[in-house]
Amino acid sequence: MDLQIKKASDIVSENLNHTLFSWSKQGGLDPLNFERANGVNLWDRSGKKYLDFSSQLMNVNIGHGNQRITAAVSRQMEELSYVYPGAITNARGELGKKIAELTPGNLNKTFFTLGGSEAIENAIKIARIYTGKTKIIGQYRSYHGATYASMSVGGDPRKHAIDSHSAPNFIHVENPYFYRCPWNSNSMEECGELSLRNIEQIILYENPDSIAAILMEGESGSSGCIKYPKNYWQGLRKIADKYGILLISDEVMSGFGRTGKWFGIDHHNVTPDIMCLAKGLTSGYLPLGGTVVTDQIAKHFEDKMLTIGLTYSAHAVCCAAGNENLKVMEEGNMVKNAEKMGHYIEKVVENLKSKHPSIGDFRNTGLLGCIELVKNRYTKEALTPFNAKPSESEATFKIAAKIRELGMFTFVRWNYIFVAPPLIVNESEIDEGFEIISEALNIADQYYQN
Repeated sequence: MDLQIKKASDIVSENLNHTLFSWSKQGGLDPLNFERANGVNLWDRSGKKYLDFSSQLMNVNIGHGNQRITAAVSRQMEELSYVYPGAITNARGELGKKIAELTPGNLNKTFFTLGGSEAIENAIKIARIYTGKTKIIGQYRSYHGATYASMSVGGDPRKHAIDSHSAPNFIHVENPYFYRCPWNSNSMEECGELSLRNIEQIILYENPDSIAAILMEGESGSSGCIKYPKNYWQGLRKIADKYGILLISDEVMSGFGRTGKWFGIDHHNVTPDIMCLAKGLTSGYLPLGGTVVTDQIAKHFEDKMLTIGLTYSAHAVCCAAGNENLKVMEEGNMVKNAEKMGHYIEKVVENLKSKHPSIGDFRNTGLLGCIELVKNRYTKEALTPFNAKPSESEATFKIAAKIRELGMFTFVRWNYIFVAPPLIVNESEIDEGFEIISEALNIADQYYQN
């Protein structure tokens, strides 16, 4: 059937009857039925426009519908679509070289994957093979993917469904979450120091000779955009060096301009031993990720087997999309725009605080931000508890429904509203977005308790 005459209802029924949807009960779903997208907007099949205020999954960094990517992919496919990953292609080498130029320090070699979870999986494998150790330290409030090891190293409660089958040798520590500091600190810097002290103590408990790596997000994302204290990443680097532990930065969400710098860790002047990439690498136009290692780690495998591999590693068409995507970002000065628009968003939210008492905190770096909602600013009682059951999530459901009704796509989770529009966003589009969010916050305010 021609897509032009195919009914929207037929498209919906085929999707619901013959495909499974992630992170959802499969009954009673009402998914958005998008037809087209351009810039920061998407349109469903009824013609309704939605402002994309989360860049879908924080990955469509250059915005929707950029036909330069289409052309680059087409040119590559006319020349060559697929060769096995042991072969050389121009697109692969060009992208590897560009990543080496953009990443900090001596991170110069990339193993290409098909996404972020695979990048994390292979970082863990490399760390264990390189060090000969097994344990990996991660944070409780973190998300690193949905595959076996990536879900186990993360702390996101969606993993509880497979708790009995979680991968072994993953240790979790508290985040330096100053707004809800586990150590009741008096400043963000003190929270960071106490967090570092806690990590070092846990390393000693667990035996430093058994720990291969510490894995953290470059900048916190879907767990609440928890801001790192200024001393945190540098403190991690010192601890890792002290005990001969590798440092892995997960830049899947915070990479490629999302935070107003090329990578989240660039805000902290630290070079990790391994960096994981995906999402903004192609802005979601095609699946691609990468695990980048330092020269020292790469040299280790000069005469030792690197026992990792994927059928679609370094896929030429995906690499072509990545190359063109990075050119679009650089030529459009999008990293700088993310920084500039991030500062503008912070001013807008500051003004909203006086209007909406339910705003407890706003944490933002560039265009990676999160509004945290509370029932009381003094007690900081969450509007919806962490990992709340559906019966405890009435307010969240109402807020999410209102945002969708008013024509916005963004994530509302527990007591968080995420703000992460494409890097091409301008002030008028930000104003449009926060008009919608302000309407939704009127619902949150109804739950506020003085």
